Amino acid sequence: MDKREFLKTTGALMAGSMLSRVTMSGQQSGRQDNQQDKQQMVQSGTGHRTNWSGNLTYSTDNLQTPGTVDDLCQLVKSSRRLRALGSRHSFNSIADSSHEQVSLARLTGITLDEAAHTVTVEGGVTYALLAPWLDGRGYALHNLASLPGITIPGACATATHGSGLQNGNLATAIAAVEFAAANGELVHLSRAQDGDKFLGAVVGLGALGVITRMTLDVQPAYKVAQSVYQNLSFDELGRNMDGVFGSGYSVSVFTDWQNHRGTQVWIKKRLGAGYSGDSVQWPQEFYGATLAKEKLHPIAGHPAESCTDQQGIPGPWYDRLPHFRIGQTPSSGHELQSEYLVPYEHAYEAVLAVEKLRDQITPHLFVTELRTIAPDHLWMSTACERPSLAIHFTWKPEWPAVRAVLPMIEAQLAPFTPRPHWGKLFTVPPAQLEARYARLKDFQALASQYDPDGKFRNAFLASNLYAS
Repeated sequence: MDKREFLKTTGALMAGSMLSRVTMSGQQSGRQDNQQDKQQMVQSGTGHRTNWSGNLTYSTDNLQTPGTVDDLCQLVKSSRRLRALGSRHSFNSIADSSHEQVSLARLTGITLDEAAHTVTVEGGVTYALLAPWLDGRGYALHNLASLPGITIPGACATATHGSGLQNGNLATAIAAVEFAAANGELVHLSRAQDGDKFLGAVVGLGALGVITRMTLDVQPAYKVAQSVYQNLSFDELGRNMDGVFGSGYSVSVFTDWQNHRGTQVWIKKRLGAGYSGDSVQWPQEFYGATLAKEKLHPIAGHPAESCTDQQGIPGPWYDRLPHFRIGQTPSSGHELQSEYLVPYEHAYEAVLAVEKLRDQITPHLFVTELRTIAPDHLWMSTACERPSLAIHFTWKPEWPAVRAVLPMIEAQLAPFTPRPHWGKLFTVPPAQLEARYARLKDFQALASQYDPDGKFRNAFLASNLYAS
């Protein structure tokens, strides 16, 4: 196990800061880079429990790990306050509880319905588990996030996304959802039968109940090839937004905000059925950017072994759509993350607005990633009713400095009504956040229907959904 030294401070943060107990740089703290070891920590419920990156220490040591759905329902019914804990990839306190948490890591059943073109997964299934299983049976999902080790219910409940002008976030693949409501009873909602109520429940933020099963749309398996270009001028990006982000099935532009350029452009092309070539040929230039000659990590200076293959080498969809390979340490590992989604129609204006802060941002930044997300109709989705550009910040583990710069970024983006990712760090005042969701009151009413006494409500939800 790789242990690193870092400083540690602890503070209770209010409202938009969204961390209950935050460990930052200072004393020695063991951090496991091996994802399997981390998952075992969650299952056992032992040890000093933190989130994935180690920046948050949970407020309770009371973690339950039921082995069956019936056991879960009994637990939910008998609990006074409860929050579901997934793969611990949230950087804020959305999954935190001062009373009790429940992990569904032991519930990993998967059932394929080939006639309906769907797959049903239990609440502990991760994309890293599901994707190879599906591919081995000839099926695929429409998209994946950059990190495959996240639980499917946790990702969908927070509107986590991949990339692509025509690709909705991961929750848009959900055809049906089942959850244990506050009274311990199972609730089944489906796209086909429950219409508006279903649209309210899919990105549920853990407020309606504990998700026990999800049914996802699947499609025939496909291959993807990706290549990376270096040094794309922001001027070219501004003149060719549709051309850049429409150049592949999934496209990411990385930047350090210096020199008015994107440092890397990752283009993932979906290949036709039956493609059997060894490599896909790519032009040497892309809007003035040059084709990389070697495999790269998005963060300059980081070894690229953990990244999915590039240089036009075809591979299965699940080993190309994410930036990082299953079982490998993704991104930097010891980091902080923030992300804001703005309307795609104002994408370049938003990029230029953030660029004005480059000298305040860059010293504390590993890298920023720009991605696009198609609109959806899910009430609490960050892309609800608007095509979006996501501006994602992977920060160095320097919380005091990051906490100071976030309000500056949010002020620059304010004219574009940014919606922060539900599982990452932000300081947007609750009143502003609430105003950016037209169906918030309907969502509150839906949550009250299944949780009338606020059993699943924690400090994060109270601050950010019920402040006004």
